[in-house]
Amino acid sequence: MATPVSTTQQQLGLLFDAVAAADKAIARCFAVRAEAVDRARRFSAAQAGSIPLSLQSRWSREEIAQRELSSELAATLRIPERTAETLLAESQALTEDLPATRAALAEGRISYRHAQTIVQQSWSIPVEGLAAFEQALLPSAEHLTVAKLKHKARLLRERLHPETITARRARSITDRTSGVTPEYDGMATLYVTTGAELVQAIFTRATDLAASLQSPDETRTLTQVRTDVLSDLLIHGVTPTGVGTGVKATVQVTVPVLTLLGHSEEPGYLEGYGPIDPDTARDLASRAPSFTRLLTHPETGVILSVGRDRYKTPKAMRRFLRLRDETCRFPGCNRPARGAELDHSHDWGLLGETAHDNLAHLCTLCRYRHKGHYSDVRIMPMLRVGPLWLLASEW
Repeated sequence: MATPVSTTQQQLGLLFDAVAAADKAIARCFAVRAEAVDRARRFSAAQAGSIPLSLQSRWSREEIAQRELSSELAATLRIPERTAETLLAESQALTEDLPATRAALAEGRISYRHAQTIVQQSWSIPVEGLAAFEQALLPSAEHLTVAKLKHKARLLRERLHPETITARRARSITDRTSGVTPEYDGMATLYVTTGAELVQAIFTRATDLAASLQSPDETRTLTQVRTDVLSDLLIHGVTPTGVGTGVKATVQVTVPVLTLLGHSEEPGYLEGYGPIDPDTARDLASRAPSFTRLLTHPETGVILSVGRDRYKTPKAMRRFLRLRDETCRFPGCNRPARGAELDHSHDWGLLGETAHDNLAHLCTLCRYRHKGHYSDVRIMPMLRVGPLWLLASEW
């Protein structure tokens, strides 16, 4: 029997329908703007040959046309010239290289931010691979948040990229950097850009230390404590209470067996980040104190369900699900799965099973939302198949 819908819920539903309609209209306008911007680019390029050049000119006619176009667009839209240059590139990509993405934008099925994510992740993919990239990613753009779409796009991009991740890592690591950005109200941001495994280890260690310092009397949030822990460790080496001495960071890395044995160059997978080059994955494996095999294909024997036999999820299955989910599975929530709890989508008390397709990680806040207002949590399809190794690497 269907649950009756109250008048208040109906009214709220109509209001949200209006919000969705407005959002679709905005998306359509962005599609119109992209086409108009690219028409201006094509017109400018066609007229470049008629630009007079002086003998002292250091620029070609094409360069002059491009600079005039970007500066005029910047003045028209009251945006920085660099932003105008990016808009020109995005509009060209939507018009010429990614027609299905532009069509989805014009129909209001995706937002411009979703379209930007697809465009930006496609720029380094060869032309012959763009259609496959777009076809594989576009359906997800209609129901994923921008952050989750970007994550999925990064995974897909690694498969289609013409250059190996090993070569790109070797080149990019030379550009590692750090610095300070001034902020408002006497604040500043410290940033470090280096290898993903290093950054993930730093963040994980700080989070674990912060969690160990929390108590009923602690008034700071976990984020505030983690920030204070990082400050104390960088300045003093340990926190004021001495926490941090001898503590090692732990990272979880999934490595295909053939990559581990040196017979494949398929990327490894760093929990909380994504693909990493095989050399780094093998290096982490060589220093791992222990190995736990994860078999993610039905024939390999992984425990995917215990049905109605037990409510509690087996330990091996919990580890499998944590790597599968990565984050809280509530739509739009990106809190790490390592700090969330497994919950039955179809409630155990209503004959739900303890199975991989009925379990999802939910943080405390989203557990309340899920039980109070939603009857199902969408589980993203798994992206990794075949025999894998989980490496617990201590630093």
